[in-house]
Amino acid sequence: MQSVSAGLASPRTSISGRLSFVLHASILIGLLAASSAPTPLYSRYQAQWQLSALDITVVFSAYALALLIALLTTGTLSDHVGRRPVLMGALAVQIASMALFATAGGLTTLIGARVLQGLATGAATSAAGAALLDLESPARPGRSALANSIAPVSGMAVGVMGATALVQFAPAPTVTVYMVLVALFAAQTAALVWTSETVRPRPGGLRSMRPHLALPPAAAHALLLNGAGVVAIWALGGFYSSLGPAFARLISPEGPESAGGMVFFTLTAVAALTVYFTRRMRADVSALLGSCAVIPAAGLSLGALFLCSLVLLFTGAALAGFGFGAVSQGALRTVVGSVQAGEKGGTLASYYVLSYLAMSLPAIGAGAFTAAFGLRTAALAYAGCVAVLAGIAVAALSATLRGQRRTRPHSTHLGPAAMNTASIGAGAATHHAPGVQTTHNR
Repeated sequence: MQSVSAGLASPRTSISGRLSFVLHASILIGLLAASSAPTPLYSRYQAQWQLSALDITVVFSAYALALLIALLTTGTLSDHVGRRPVLMGALAVQIASMALFATAGGLTTLIGARVLQGLATGAATSAAGAALLDLESPARPGRSALANSIAPVSGMAVGVMGATALVQFAPAPTVTVYMVLVALFAAQTAALVWTSETVRPRPGGLRSMRPHLALPPAAAHALLLNGAGVVAIWALGGFYSSLGPAFARLISPEGPESAGGMVFFTLTAVAALTVYFTRRMRADVSALLGSCAVIPAAGLSLGALFLCSLVLLFTGAALAGFGFGAVSQGALRTVVGSVQAGEKGGTLASYYVLSYLAMSLPAIGAGAFTAAFGLRTAALAYAGCVAVLAGIAVAALSATLRGQRRTRPHSTHLGPAAMNTASIGAGAATHHAPGVQTTHNR
């Protein structure tokens, strides 16, 4: 679908479509960078305020659960009132949350800041992602789907790397990290004033805020097929993001303070690279390969625990990053590629609801398990559950691929039109490579 911005704003009051695309991608990157920025600071918070592993996972999960609430209530709001109003309001709340982080004096304030951050990110994520889909260029098909897949993981990588560097070299890192982000979000809010709206407002905005999931049947089928893999990778990401620093210290008590943050950076950086290099791969094949990688990644993490090896830990994190990138971009392409243009905001919100539930609830469970039985036992149970989920995903995706191969010999006996129909019925939603461009022509 081509952007309708030309009909909604004067060219004199809007920046070009290309710059608008870059701006919305940068908003996604900035939001997810802010979400991972506290990770390298958790050890300082623990030492300063005597926080337990459960406290840290509650802080982490407060963000994810607040984000879920925002997705359930505002996930389709931008389809009604426009992308720009939702984004500008969300960025204002995000700035407030960063200021609260910078002045935090204990666990309660930290949780409050995370809740505000989650609400802002949840409201903005689906709006910014849908805006990228609105701005799809016929000259560069698939660019929007790629940006929606790569921006979150690259944002998390940038956030944890930047915060780790500031922890090492900047004065007062628990303040400096957040003030840098305040400046970024303020600049993005100002830039939004000059962008064109990409959708025409329509009635029903208030009604759309009733908690609900807007998932068309085709997208629901695609998400069910990829669900186990999506849950596995986001659960693994949640573990590394919340308990990664403590896990690195358990493996190597004398290791550098930055090791915990760098483990999560390794996962997210490899994930971002994987999204880019697998963008032309068939979506279902990409998701299958990623799910396969999660199983040895969990095994390497456990091997690092028993052998006290940071090398194995980082290797496992890199393999987990490959699995995260391959599964997330394959699943997202399949899910979003199956819906009409007007359904994209709600579909993206539903995808992120599943993702952040998978990231938050297991992390809370791991924190409680750690408090009761210790981090070593919690890591064993967590890795085992993730491996089982990945195995289910491998079985489901393999069965689908085998079913598609069995239908192809039969289709050779049909005419050209019938062959095309048969191929669509066999699962065309998983064949939109390299992106979701086919949905823009419906």
